[in-house]
Amino acid sequence: MNGNHFSLILLSTNKCNAACDYCFEDKTNNRLSLQKLQVLTDKVLDHMEASNIATFTIHWQGGEAMLLPPDWYRQAYNLMQTAADKRGKLIRHGLQTNMLTYSSRWNEVIAEMFGNSVSTSLDYPNLYRKVLGRGPDDYNAIWARKVGMAREAGIDVKVISVPNQATLEIGAERFYEHFVDELGITDFQINTPFPGGEANSVKQSMPLDVAELARFHCELADIWFERGIDRGVSVGPFDELLNYFTHKDACLPCIWGQNCSDEFISIDALGNVAQCDCWVTSYPEYFFGNIFECDSLTELLRTSQARQRFQERPVKLMAQDCIHCDYLSLCHGGCPVRAFTVSGNLFEKDPYCALYKALFRHLEQRAPQIVSPPARAASTISKAVLSADV
Repeated sequence: MNGNHFSLILLSTNKCNAACDYCFEDKTNNRLSLQKLQVLTDKVLDHMEASNIATFTIHWQGGEAMLLPPDWYRQAYNLMQTAADKRGKLIRHGLQTNMLTYSSRWNEVIAEMFGNSVSTSLDYPNLYRKVLGRGPDDYNAIWARKVGMAREAGIDVKVISVPNQATLEIGAERFYEHFVDELGITDFQINTPFPGGEANSVKQSMPLDVAELARFHCELADIWFERGIDRGVSVGPFDELLNYFTHKDACLPCIWGQNCSDEFISIDALGNVAQCDCWVTSYPEYFFGNIFECDSLTELLRTSQARQRFQERPVKLMAQDCIHCDYLSLCHGGCPVRAFTVSGNLFEKDPYCALYKALFRHLEQRAPQIVSPPARAASTISKAVLSADV
């Protein structure tokens, strides 16, 4: 882990109540017990002490995190806070959820544990996100109702959206209108799709046409420039790229991290440790080990051959392909899981390289004309774990 902060993508359960066609996860009914959570917490705190890390952020995911009841999280919060306080460490928590099982019973724990904020997911048009045993329209209806309830309760709802071919066909204008003008969402982020996990017909269409996707991103950025910034709308990754190109502090998404192996890890409900949720739910050959079977998380990370491959990736990419790129210091070769799922090779650059270059160039040119974007929270699920939702 790098610097004074450590992030953990923690899967409280591998079970899910949705059936999304492009999901990369191998779902099971496993859930993390509070007894196991105590063991996990102690070993994470040991690692923090050994590495001189003062704070860490837990990004709670699944599966579907809300399939465990609010009282479980209340107990988990108290357990972890007590352990961290004894060692003088600071813990922050974030929640990624599809919101399908949300009710007012969650309000207290969301306020206390998650800073009255959640991150959720919706695509437009929604073709592939489905309620288990039902279709996209049911997902849309339940999601809109639950998100409306949460917002009425004062909860800040951030949204991750994954474009599909129909998104590119309706265009950036209609996409922006749907989220901002119709749904009233003022903080959302665009993720690129990738064919992780078990193959199916939907994943065979990935990656999307990079030129079309680049045009969509640049047009969406222009719409946000023209009528989003002044209204306090945040659209990622444009907002942080704008900060970057105007020489302000920027919290860029993990896909452009210098080396994600230095920034975070993921642990699933069985204790398996891997680079992120994409790896821990799909690719056991890339597991670093198991936190419940090791004496020391620090030693597990130090000796893992799988983790060493992630650490080597940026250096190999520079030597092979990226060394002469104008945006090397920004992109660092892109996301390893996107590269791996498309090419089968961890040491290839991100398949959306041309999209990133086009977007970087566009925002770099526009940045001097644009006022500062609205400030986001210091730590949000959508930026810290961009790859977590396809």
